[in-house]
Amino acid sequence: MVARGRAYPILYEDRSVIAIDKPAGWMLVPFSWQRTNRNLQAALTSSIAARDFWARTRALRFLRHVHRLDADTTGVLLLAKSSGAVKTYGDLFESREMDKTYLAVVHGIPSQSRWTCRIKLAPDPQQIGKMKADRKQGKDSETEFRVIETLESIALIEAKPLTGRTHQIRVHLREGGHPVVGDELYNPRPSDRGSSIQGSQEFPLGLRAIGLKFTDPFTRRAVRINAPTQQFLVTFGFGLAGDGLQDKRGVDL
Repeated sequence: MVARGRAYPILYEDRSVIAIDKPAGWMLVPFSWQRTNRNLQAALTSSIAARDFWARTRALRFLRHVHRLDADTTGVLLLAKSSGAVKTYGDLFESREMDKTYLAVVHGIPSQSRWTCRIKLAPDPQQIGKMKADRKQGKDSETEFRVIETLESIALIEAKPLTGRTHQIRVHLREGGHPVVGDELYNPRPSDRGSSIQGSQEFPLGLRAIGLKFTDPFTRRAVRINAPTQQFLVTFGFGLAGDGLQDKRGVDL
């Protein structure tokens, strides 16, 4: 799929949705928001209106993101082919019927191999677009974490958000003392032990959406969508190779 000269690998497609591998740097904001030339929704809408080949061959008239990924977060992004599908799939995300899996590369080595964070989150009144922990006024938020591999000063973590708050994984990890590598919003001055670890232009932020699992609301068929992981792992120096992503015990995520 090509829009505005940029190719977006298609990970999955059926009559109702398309899942792409979202690249870093593209924002998911309304079509009318033009304060960036990297508005992914605007790029897709314009490409459809221009009858570009990928849209014309699918007879597409509509395509809209069902959920959001932060600008520098890469990976599985679900797009709906009709307004009805936007609502139906949106309800899956809201009702916790959408199983979401991310990989996060964090500064430091967590003391636990598994844990769940339930810190409530709310907008930070001091900075628009930023979230903060707010145990009294915040909204319920829950993320499950599992350490997969560690290096000298960083760790590779599986994150499974059970709720969908803005920047949820990033804030929960920062609150636990292990901010995501490359996260300039929540970790502007990383600790000395992790400051030498950097991402790349392709992966500036150590956070990647690698999987969605759900029951198709129209056909009731089980669907599992996975994004490639190998290049992400190599970028941050981890030895786990292959798109299946197995830990050292050979257990599938």
